[in-house]
Amino acid sequence: MITAADEALLRRAVAIATRAVELGDAPYGSLLAAPDGTVLAEAHNTVRRDDDITAHPELKLARWAARELTPETAARTTMYTSCQPCGMCTGAIVRSGLGRVVYALATEHLVELNPDSGAWPTVPQEGPALFEEARRPVETYYRRG
Repeated sequence: MITAADEALLRRAVAIATRAVELGDAPYGSLLAAPDGTVLAEAHNTVRRDDDITAHPELKLARWAARELTPETAARTTMYTSCQPCGMCTGAIVRSGLGRVVYALATEHLVELNPDSGAWPTVPQEGPALFEEARRPVETYYRRG
C-alpha cells in the first residue's frame, strides 16, 4: 500500500527526472530511502551523457546499495523511481537485496508515451553447452567457501 510518505518521496524521484531533462539527460530519476524516510542516495539517467547503456538510475542505486549497505539495512530500504524498473535494473535490485520499489510510471505507460521504449527485440540464446567444462570453475569457486 502506497502511503502519503511514499507519495512525497515518489514526487522527489519525479523531480529528479525533471532535473535530468533540464540537464539534457533522459527523464528518469530515483532515490533510496531508509525506513524513516531519510534519503540515502539519489541518481538520474545518464545513458547519453556517459555513453553507457547501463547508466540507469535504478541500476546505479542498486550497485550503491550493494556496496554501501549491510544486507539488513538494504532489506529495509525502499527505492522510489519515476518509472518502473526495466529487466536489467530489476535484476540488480533483487541482487542488491533492496526490500521494496515504489514507481510512478508503469512500463506500459512509458511505451504509450514513447513507443520506441517497447521496441526492444529479444536476443536468441542457445545452450546449455559444454556443461562438464563450464561447471569446473563454478564448482571450484563454491567449494572453497
